[in-house]
Formats: sequence, C-alpha cells, structure tokens
Amino acid sequence: MFKHVLQEIDVVFARDPAARSRLEVFLCYPGFHAMAFHRLSHKLWRHNFKLLARWISFFARFLTGIEIHPGAKIGARFFIDHGMGVVIGETSTIGDDVTLYHDVTLGGTSFEKGIRHPQLGNNVIVGAGAQLLGPIHVGDNARIGSNAVVVKDVPEGATMVGVPAHATETHVIPLSKTFEAYGTPKEDDPMQVTLEKLIKKMSELQTRVTELEAQNDDLAKSAQRWEGK
Repeated sequence: MFKHVLQEIDVVFARDPAARSRLEVFLCYPGFHAMAFHRLSHKLWRHNFKLLARWISFFARFLTGIEIHPGAKIGARFFIDHGMGVVIGETSTIGDDVTLYHDVTLGGTSFEKGIRHPQLGNNVIVGAGAQLLGPIHVGDNARIGSNAVVVKDVPEGATMVGVPAHATETHVIPLSKTFEAYGTPKEDDPMQVTLEKLIKKMSELQTRVTELEAQNDDLAKSAQRWEGK
C-alpha cells in the first residue's frame, strides 16, 4: 500500500513542474487526496457498503472540490491537476496514465440502467473545462482540448476540439515521451484557419477597392480638366 501511495505521489512530479517535494504533494494536492479517498470508497462500494462509500465520496468532495462516484473504475497513475469542479460519474471507466484538468465532467445523458458515462482508454489527457457526455469510448492516447464538448466516440490517438468536438489530428505518442498540458492540439483548429483566411481575403479586397476608387477619382479629375479646355 505504501508503494502504491508513493506511485500516486510520483505521478504528480512527472506531470506538474510546480511540485517540489513528496510532503508538499501529500499535504497540498487535492487531486491526490481525492484519489486516496476514492480508492477506499470504491473498495467499499464493491463490497456492498454503498452508503458508507457514498458518504466518503461526499466528504472527499467537500474537502477537495472533486466529485468522484465510488462506482467509477479508475486505473493506475491517474492524475487530476488543480481539480476544482471535476465530476466523474458512477459508470465511468478510466484507464492507466490518464490526466484530467479542472472543471472536467464525465457525465451521463440517460436515466437508463447500465453504462451511461464515458469510457476512457489509457494515456488520455482531458483539458480544462471539457465535457465528455454519455457512454462514449475515448481511445488510447487521445487528447481532449480545453472546453471541448464530446458526445461521440473518439478514435485512438485523436485530438478533439470545439463544440461539438471534432478531430484536428491523429497521433500516438507515449506519455513518458511527451506531455501536452491542457490537451492542446499541435495544429490549429481548421475552422479558425478558414476564418483567418476569409479575414485576410476580405482585407485584400478592401485594399483593392480603395485602389480602384483612387484610380476612379484620378480619371474623373482628368476628365474634368479636359472638359475645361
């Protein structure tokens, strides 16, 4: 158990340059506290001590601002950075080496029994404010950009941005080799690129119109001089 706790602490060092010591992480990191409470509440949930498990998760939410249902299944080396406002629903499944930033929601969209929350693969990063809704599957190595709203399955290695979210690139990069803070894509949003091209074209057209108007004024002045002669 002590080895497992050290592993959870070392995950913070690997993904947060602000961490300075293990003691600091142990005392001051709400994501670490939330996961410690969840490991306990989940074990109680599986052994049918559901009310006690819910009370522990409620207390953890009060203490950390992070709400994790005790029924959620979470893999190894899970990291919640900052954490405030994170919500993880009952039937969520999260793989190994996953990172969530603050205000992320893994929410359900149905009152039906069964799987109704997102299923995240390994090495997934979810940026701040992202909303993943419904029983969707997020493939390994996927990146979800900040404030994206994801309501459909995400392919392995895809980077998703926008509302509703759409893919901007596909890559498969081990977390140990590179870490993209906040799940930001390397490439520009294609909608933003298109908008910038339109703005540039409008600027060019405006410049051309101004030139033509100046030429027209010169021609009018020349015509007036000829008429005066």
